[in-house]
Amino acid sequence: MIDADVKLGQGVRIFAPELVNIFGCEIGDGTFVGPFVEITRGTVVGRRCKIESHAFLCDQVTLEDDVFVGHGVMFTNDLYPRSDRQIVRLPTLVRRGCSIGSNATIAPGVTIGEYAVVGAGAVVTRDVPAFAIVAGNPARIRARFDDRASMTAYMDSRQPLQDPE
Repeated sequence: MIDADVKLGQGVRIFAPELVNIFGCEIGDGTFVGPFVEITRGTVVGRRCKIESHAFLCDQVTLEDDVFVGHGVMFTNDLYPRSDRQIVRLPTLVRRGCSIGSNATIAPGVTIGEYAVVGAGAVVTRDVPAFAIVAGNPARIRARFDDRASMTAYMDSRQPLQDPE
């Protein structure tokens, strides 16, 4: 279900509109949303993002441009969830170019820096610096770089790109 109050940019592709819950949010130009994704009110998704299946983006989450969100990623917005109280939701910011691996959990109130990589299954409870690779529970810095080029070179050396045919 896609509510009428959703602001969709140009060229947004929603793989299976009947299999998503999207309401009260903004989704930027050229973004892809997979099946079984929920994006709630107050969420802002930038341009050219890719949100894989079964991800949950709660309110007060902002993804800047070119962010990858893997399968089953969960954003949370309550540090101490209970049914008997309403809280002020803490904003979460994911800076441009980040990649978040499958089944990662992102706690509220954190900022994930530009081009950072969050490993699959990581639990992010603190800010992640730009150009860092974090993994584990709780997520810890595994590698850190001065710029995007050195980070990309490191990743390519460990997992080369496939040659197009």
